[in-house]
Amino acid sequence: MLVDGMALLFRGYFANSYGGYIRKTKAGLPTNAVFGFVKYLLDACKTFNPTHIVCCWDLGSKTFRTDKFDGYKANRPAAPTDLIPQFDLVKEVVTGFNIPNISFPGYEADDCIGTLSRQLSEHMEVLVLTGDHDMLQLVDERVKVIIMKKGASNYAVYDAEKLLEEKQLTAKQFIDLKGLIGDTSDNYPGVKGIGEKTATKLLVEYVSIEGILDNLEQLPKGVKAKIEAEIDMLHLCRELATISCDAPVSCLPDDCFWQPDHAKIFTMFEELEFNSLVKDVSRFIAVS
Repeated sequence: MLVDGMALLFRGYFANSYGGYIRKTKAGLPTNAVFGFVKYLLDACKTFNPTHIVCCWDLGSKTFRTDKFDGYKANRPAAPTDLIPQFDLVKEVVTGFNIPNISFPGYEADDCIGTLSRQLSEHMEVLVLTGDHDMLQLVDERVKVIIMKKGASNYAVYDAEKLLEEKQLTAKQFIDLKGLIGDTSDNYPGVKGIGEKTATKLLVEYVSIEGILDNLEQLPKGVKAKIEAEIDMLHLCRELATISCDAPVSCLPDDCFWQPDHAKIFTMFEELEFNSLVKDVSRFIAVS
């Protein structure tokens, strides 16, 4: 199981800061995001029972994508002050679980996950745990993407069949979809005036961006004009949307075989004052 650490941590932060209350230790260390992260991780472990686990992270805001497009993720607000100390803390907790943390400067967690999914799928079935639909492009015969939905233990698991059934697209076409419609959360525009419904219809009919461009004369005049006006941006946005599967990271199965040290976890939870999670992990260990 490849874990999108940033997705779980941010989800944990906002789920556990409701009403402005921030969970802290008696010494004043904020822990609400890490608490949520651990709850999500344990729940996924109970649900999917992985034999191997890796956790991937972003490293700062500058990546090869910001080199290509200055506006990439430029709309993101600064991290909340009480989340900042939890970036290092959560990695310590992951290490305490005997799970490797993997990241690389200039690349996003998505790229590390994409690269490792290709490496590890040569040896075993791979699950990607995330809340980010961009990861759907990684689906293949031996890689499934688990999208965390609202509520405890609520997951959508995508294989190629499920992706085609629900989205009408293949994993590769999902990249072209993002090129056409852009991504407001990552702040790249796609083709102005082309929404998901129109883009999906075009890809179902013409298969790819190249297929669409080869058949511009067949398109309605308004759609044709919008695409012609944004061809350079269309190609750039597809590049931005494409997860790199050749990031300079690696992990062998022996490096990520999960053998939790129960005593170490209990001690760590007591130090962080995660008393309710001590009970959760005890129940998990009892049935694992």
